[in-house]
Amino acid sequence: MTADQKEREAPPGIAKGAKRSLLERIGHGVFKRRILVLVAVVVAIGLALPFGSDVTERLSEGGITATNAEATRADDILNKDFKGGAPHLVFLVKTPGSVEDEAAVKFGTDLTQKLARESGVVQAESFWTLGGAPPLRGEDSRSAMILVRLAGDENEVSKATTRIVPGIVGQREGFTVEATGVAQVRAEVNKQSDEDLVRAELIAAPLTLLILLLVFRGVIAALTPLAVGGLAVVGALVMLKVFNMMVPVSVFAVNITIALGLGLAIDYSLFILTRFREELASGSDVREAIGTTVRTAGRTVVFSALTVAVSMSSLLLFPMNFLRSFAYAGISVVALAALGAVVVLPALLSVLGRKVDALSLQGLFRSRKKKATPTDGSSGFWHRWSLIVMKRPLPFFLVVTALLLVVGSPFLGAKFGESDDRVLPPDAPAHVAAQYIRDNYASKEDSPITVVLPGVPAQADNTKISDYATKLSQIGGVTRVDAATGSYIKGEQVAPADPSSKRFDAPVGTWVSIISEPEAYSPQGGDLVAKVRDLASPSTDRLVGGQAAQLVDARKNVGGALPWVLLFIAVTTFVLLFLFTGSLLIPLQAIVMNLLSLTATFGAMVFIFQEGHLRWLVGDFIVTDNVNIRMPILMFCVAFGVSMDYQVFMLSRIKEHHELTGDNVASVAWGLERVGRLVTAAAVIVAVVLFAFATSGLTPVKLLGVGLAIAVIVDATLIRGALMPALMRMCGNGNWWLPGWLRAFHNKFGLSEAR
Repeated sequence: MTADQKEREAPPGIAKGAKRSLLERIGHGVFKRRILVLVAVVVAIGLALPFGSDVTERLSEGGITATNAEATRADDILNKDFKGGAPHLVFLVKTPGSVEDEAAVKFGTDLTQKLARESGVVQAESFWTLGGAPPLRGEDSRSAMILVRLAGDENEVSKATTRIVPGIVGQREGFTVEATGVAQVRAEVNKQSDEDLVRAELIAAPLTLLILLLVFRGVIAALTPLAVGGLAVVGALVMLKVFNMMVPVSVFAVNITIALGLGLAIDYSLFILTRFREELASGSDVREAIGTTVRTAGRTVVFSALTVAVSMSSLLLFPMNFLRSFAYAGISVVALAALGAVVVLPALLSVLGRKVDALSLQGLFRSRKKKATPTDGSSGFWHRWSLIVMKRPLPFFLVVTALLLVVGSPFLGAKFGESDDRVLPPDAPAHVAAQYIRDNYASKEDSPITVVLPGVPAQADNTKISDYATKLSQIGGVTRVDAATGSYIKGEQVAPADPSSKRFDAPVGTWVSIISEPEAYSPQGGDLVAKVRDLASPSTDRLVGGQAAQLVDARKNVGGALPWVLLFIAVTTFVLLFLFTGSLLIPLQAIVMNLLSLTATFGAMVFIFQEGHLRWLVGDFIVTDNVNIRMPILMFCVAFGVSMDYQVFMLSRIKEHHELTGDNVASVAWGLERVGRLVTAAAVIVAVVLFAFATSGLTPVKLLGVGLAIAVIVDATLIRGALMPALMRMCGNGNWWLPGWLRAFHNKFGLSEAR
């Protein structure tokens, strides 16, 4: 038997009859079947790659409003029964002369009729086909609009948009045709998102590898975490496609899948790989090193993944499929990252053994004379720093807390809105056309408020409809009301009903279109929706829809679910950390510290993206004086989970030392020294991955990348490096106090690394 075989088959080194923990048995089982595990992984990836390669094409582009929201129900009825409502596409026709010139009239009329004949188009109207309607003409008479409504759900609208628009836009017969509207904006957002993903991966991958090389100073050791990260991302993309077969999943969930997948998988792999190397250095053979690593570091990884998954699962409490999509993505990628770190990585390390340090780069560092550092965690930068903090804990606590509150203060002036064409880069065609319309057209023909009136017959002589439309037209900010009985401006009928039009007629009733001055997603637009909803209508089942109503309903849905989400996160986090630490005070500390770390994130979000400061640092974008209402929610859940990730890493080593010594100060210093460098490296890697997404041309993705990167950096430095040791020093042995009955409960049901 060779020396290598002896090492691999060595006995576990524990007394006969001693009981191993479940995770340790898993570690030994993985060691025994290491080749089978790796072959199964390779086969699974081979099947997953072709299956998940088209995931971005399959996912949904909507889901931003709740399915039971009033605006959503109104739009569904308009789409299904009336084949009408707000236009999906707006074509802007720019003319060399007046839009009323003979050539312009012919071109505009022909183009409108051509669009009306396109498959999937249910309605096409323009300045020219509506008898020279002034609201569809630019103020300088050098441009006019064509409004197009498409049939089908969001995916069918998307397919029709990508098929129709390329053949229409551009220079045609001396006229310039540009496209915008909600469908075209979504199409350009999807295209931009695909380009951003490729660029982010090209930036993040080599930088991550470089950091791993600096941490491990070996090529093989540096590549193993990247392999686990790739496995987690591929698996999560497949899971998103599977979820999409059952429920709508937003295409934007792909961004968070890749960012979280790479970041967490590498974090977990760092922890596993570092512990494995420690065990080998202490004299353990490969089999025992794997068992101990999975029992200790593996337990921490599993628990950390559970806390992140719980935080992400809170998004399921919101009624919007957009936010729920990120829960599906987050839970899937966290579970796969943990599985890869606890099963796949140990199998790979079982094969590599001591060769994990092969292809060492130590030669590159020989010129640097480095003193030997004891391996017992009794010295080193983080040990010395933690003692400095714990010598004067109150000043450190007060200074750091004050700093975070000051940085977070801009959030007090936060304004929440909805995303439109301005999420695109300034030179995006859909934005350029939309901005031209904002600057040159008084009324918002492309974003009407719609009122569905079930049970009210659409008759040209229906006095109830006429009276209702008249009252609507008298509301401040309303420029025109179109109904089955005609058009109304400021209480006067300005156009009779068109007897040939079936636009407002359906077996279920009728509907009314309100054209207004305020932009749909402005505060004034929301106020107008409230006034429309307060006005008595001919139908008791009246439904108000449109973009402005969607924002109003989104605020209501978010505000209604938010308290329950916060309560869910607080309670589950407290219970999990209690089971992990056997402490009542440490879970409370963790929740408070996480909330403080998020103040900097939210303050930066408002300071940069709402107020427009430091744009040169994060790349150019369009300032709209508000932030998307869903972004703070998403950032909170993700950042809270990642912050808890680092909290668990540190607490695991602090608790390990405290169980041996009972010394609170020494345990904090020892744990920080053991994990400080690792958490710093993990935070830098996650920040690099997230900052790579900050290069996106889409403002929400840029905001998400910058905000989460700031959260990670603040958490790994100010929170874990200063606030945590200061708090644990001030609380002293109270950190670990439990009443007797609760101690007995934890001894029975708590989590422990003991065999």
